[in-house]
Amino acid sequence: MVDSESDEAPKGAVAPAAHADLARDGRAWFVAWLSAVALTLAILAIIYPQTLWPVAPALFVGGLPAAVALMTRRHQSRRARRLMLILWAVAGGLACSLAGGVAGPLAAWCLAPVAAAAAQGGGRRLAESAALALVAGAVSAVAALAGFTPPPPTGMVAFWMGLLALTTTGLGLGVGLIMIERQVNRREVRLDDEVERLRAVLEEQPHLVMSLYPHGRVRVMFGRTPPGVSRETLQAIGLGAVALPGADRGAVLEGLRRASADGAAEVGFTPVGAMDRWIAVTLRRVEENLILAVMRDATAERDRQASLEQARQDAESLAAGKARFLANMSHELRTPLNAIMGFSDIMRARMFGPLPDKYSEYGDLIHESGGHLLDLINDVLDMSKIEAERFELSRESFDAREAVSAALRLLRVQADGAGVSLRGVLPQAALEVHADRRAIKQIVLNLVSNALKFTPKGGSVTVTVQGYDGDFELVVADTGVGISAQDLARLGRPYEQAGDASHRQMGTGLGLSLVRSFAELHGGDMVIESTVGEGTSVTVRLPVLERPERGAPPPLGDNVIAFNPQR
Repeated sequence: MVDSESDEAPKGAVAPAAHADLARDGRAWFVAWLSAVALTLAILAIIYPQTLWPVAPALFVGGLPAAVALMTRRHQSRRARRLMLILWAVAGGLACSLAGGVAGPLAAWCLAPVAAAAAQGGGRRLAESAALALVAGAVSAVAALAGFTPPPPTGMVAFWMGLLALTTTGLGLGVGLIMIERQVNRREVRLDDEVERLRAVLEEQPHLVMSLYPHGRVRVMFGRTPPGVSRETLQAIGLGAVALPGADRGAVLEGLRRASADGAAEVGFTPVGAMDRWIAVTLRRVEENLILAVMRDATAERDRQASLEQARQDAESLAAGKARFLANMSHELRTPLNAIMGFSDIMRARMFGPLPDKYSEYGDLIHESGGHLLDLINDVLDMSKIEAERFELSRESFDAREAVSAALRLLRVQADGAGVSLRGVLPQAALEVHADRRAIKQIVLNLVSNALKFTPKGGSVTVTVQGYDGDFELVVADTGVGISAQDLARLGRPYEQAGDASHRQMGTGLGLSLVRSFAELHGGDMVIESTVGEGTSVTVRLPVLERPERGAPPPLGDNVIAFNPQR
């Protein structure tokens, strides 16, 4: 028959013992139905043998579904169970019709499908069985009106048959009510168990979870109360009472107001019972007059934030101190360095008479070393100003070719000493820009110095300058050793260097960083492209042209400045 629990309840909702009870009770009802039919048929056959037609066929048909159910119950699919309900409806209606229709003693058997479904625990099959019972009763009534049914039995035969119909049907409905009550009780027990488990979980979780009224009074709370917060005060007065009077309590009340109006709020306060703690509360409106609150001890979080803030202030103070130190040291170093370079210039010019060749050579070396040291000091000072956001561009209008040419002339001696061909490719027409002249010159000096440092003897370095679409473009390309992908990702950051140890000893790692910073201060950018063993190309684009021309780059003219190391 119908296993209503498996059809109605969610998977896993009914315990195996409950299934066993349902099966046992339903099987007992089938046995009782079949036994009652057999006993009634035997009594009537003995006492009223002349009335076996149509009483015997009616009783046989009415007992047939119980016999079929007893034989097939253990192997029924849903479709088979539905067919069994239909069989109960057909058998009940046919038995009722053979006993005289709805006016006969077996009229109650039209409810046979309802009794069968109820005896198996009810469930959603009850609706189907009620519809089938209605159809069976309607068909029996129509058959009686049409004269297709025999006259109903009378006397004691009708009494025994009516008693049988009422007993079997009533027993099924009674068993169904008992089983439904059992199921309800089981569900209530399971629900109570689930509530207790949920309550235990809520009580053991580390935060305090509360249901609040909009004004802060507690409806129910679960969990551990944070240090310094009185559970009794919360329960008796409300959320605002556990906060320190003044700004903290006002913040809590404002948070409740925001949560009621906006749906959510975050608030923190110092509790009355522990001045050294910090409590955080998350508020969420879940219903019109219901706010869900989660309270936690956020002292460690506050201390961590305070530590981070202190670390940030210390870092800023350290950075400011470093900038001041570099500025002071640059000034202090420049003063004796200028004297050294001045005196070495006097020695080189032989203003006070001739010097031996060796002393003259030493004077040149002193002047060269002093110039190199002055360049390093200027780089460090510029980078410290840029990092402190104190570097200011001194913009002016000028011909960019002049700044590039001046930088190339300064680098001619270095290129000759390295045995590298240095040449510049500049346009014929003036290239008017509005930029910082010193920054443009410094960009060229840093890029070309780097290129010369990494280009072996016999190589070449080419500086190309052009302007189009409002951009001043400078390209420095060399035929040097190139840069690996790992080094290329680091270059452009302060104090980062590429190459081996011998190359890194030749600078501070500020050259490309200054170039990138100068480009970004002008609103431009720097792009590095390199292949190991083939060379490197660095492109700097600055949107500083005063008369921007649209379209493709103009063709380069014949104005080429070349520095030949053989000269």
